[in-house]
Amino acid sequence: MKFTSALAIYALFWWMCLFLVLPFRLQSRRAVDRHVPGQADSAPPRFSVWRTAFWTTIVSGVAFAAFYLNYVEGWIGVAELDLFR
Repeated sequence: MKFTSALAIYALFWWMCLFLVLPFRLQSRRAVDRHVPGQADSAPPRFSVWRTAFWTTIVSGVAFAAFYLNYVEGWIGVAELDLFR
């Protein structure tokens, strides 16, 4: 696999894992949290972009490593995924 292909596939994994990681660690608004004017009531009070990017990078790295090992070793191929044989 070429480096540019691996990089493009990793980018796809990263964006898919971003939407997987986003709902975790969200906290509901408490009475002590300050409401910012114009902010939706459902918005999380303390959202950290860097923490989310960090966890997304870890999860996508593990997922891409599993994908790449399967690509190299050939554990699951197209024939195993054909459900209508």
